[in-house]
Amino acid sequence: MIVGMSQLARVEPGEAGFDPDRLSRVTRFVEDEIAAGRLPGAVLGIVRGGRIAHFEALGHRDPQRGVPMTADTLFWIASMTKPITTVGALLLHEQGRLVLDIPIGDHLPQFADRRVADLAAWPGEGAPIPTRAAARQPTILDLLRHTAGIPEGMLGDSPVHALYTDAVGDGMTTLTGPEYLDRLSGLPLLHDPGTTWHYGFGLDLLGLIIESIAGESLGAYLRSRVFEPLGMHDTTFGVPEDRRDRYAAAFPADPETGAPQELPDLSVAAFDSGGAGLVSTAADYLRFVQLLLAGGDADTGRLLGRKTVDYMLADQLDQDTDVRRLARPGWNPGHGFGLGLAVRRRQGGASTPGSVGEVTWPGAAGTNWWADPAEDLGVVFMAHTPSRIQSHYQQQIKALVLQALV
Repeated sequence: MIVGMSQLARVEPGEAGFDPDRLSRVTRFVEDEIAAGRLPGAVLGIVRGGRIAHFEALGHRDPQRGVPMTADTLFWIASMTKPITTVGALLLHEQGRLVLDIPIGDHLPQFADRRVADLAAWPGEGAPIPTRAAARQPTILDLLRHTAGIPEGMLGDSPVHALYTDAVGDGMTTLTGPEYLDRLSGLPLLHDPGTTWHYGFGLDLLGLIIESIAGESLGAYLRSRVFEPLGMHDTTFGVPEDRRDRYAAAFPADPETGAPQELPDLSVAAFDSGGAGLVSTAADYLRFVQLLLAGGDADTGRLLGRKTVDYMLADQLDQDTDVRRLARPGWNPGHGFGLGLAVRRRQGGASTPGSVGEVTWPGAAGTNWWADPAEDLGVVFMAHTPSRIQSHYQQQIKALVLQALV
C-alpha cells in the first residue's frame, strides 16, 4: 500500500493510458541522475482519471547517512503551499466570510492607505524613496494573483526590493505573525495594484487574514478544512518532532557548482507561512492535485464548488503579462496566473510540451507538481534540490511523463 493513498485505486500504467515501456524512461532518468551524484533521491507520483498510474521512491532520503528514500518521506514544499492556502481562502469565500475584491486593509488595518514607491523621482542611493498615492488599494484578489505590488525582496534588484529583504528576510523562521505584519506594513508598494504581475509575499498576508477571520492558526484551519477531509495526514507547518527522521536531506553542496546549500530549519517556524511554510509527502500532495482535477470533489464529499475551482484555475492576467517576469532562472514562459498558481496559455511558446489550461507552481527547494485538466493528469515530483538544477528536473520529468501518454 502507498502510504496516504489508500483511497485512490492503483492501476497498471496501461490502464491509465500510458505506454509502460515509455513510462519506464522516467525511472531510468531519475536512477541515472542519482547514480551521477546530481540528485540525492526523489518520490514521483502520477494520477490519471482519479487512479494512481505510477508511484515510486528512488535514491536516498539522507545521502550522507545512506538512509533510503521511502514513500512517506517528508519534504519542504515551499511555494507549493500557495495553492493550498488559496483553497483555504476560497472556502471562506464560499461561506460568505471573505470578499475577494475588497481592500486588504479591511482585514489588516496596518495595510490601509498604502502608498506606491515613486522610483522616477528617487534621487539615488542613500536617499529616502519618495512615494505617491496609489491609484487604488490592494485587494484580496491582488494577493492571490501577485498583483498587489508587495514583492518578495530576493526576486528583484530595485531599492524597493531591498526594503522588503531588509524588513523580513527569512521571516518564516524568525518573525511571529504580528511582527511580520508590522515589518511589511510600513513599506511602499512596488507598483499600483492590479497593473502588473510581480511575485511576492501576498499569500503570507492572506494566511494571516484567514487566521483573523477563522479565529485560529492557519495550520489548525487547514488541518480541519482541507487536510483531514483529503486524508493529507502528513502535511503540516514545520516538521513535528516525532517525524524529523522522515525529513529528506539535501546534498550539503550544489552538485553543479560546489557551493554550500542548506534547507531552512523548519523545526523553529515562528508563524504559519501561507506562502511557503508547509511540509508534505508526495502522496499527500497528489491527493490535493486530484482535488483540483476533480473540480473540488473529494472522497469525503464536495470540498469546494466546481465553479470556484474553475475560477481558481483560470488565467487572471492581461494577455500581455507573462509570468516569466519572475526573477528566477529557468522559469517556463507562456504562462499566465490564476489564483495561487500559474496557468499555461498555449501549447507553443513554452520549453516543454503540455496542454492549454494546465496549472502548476513549484517549490524553491526542488519539489514540483502540475495538473492537466485536459488529460485528467496530475504529477507530483518531490526532491530536495535547492539550486538551479531543479529547473532541469522540472522540465525533464514533465517531458518524460508526457511522452509516455498513448
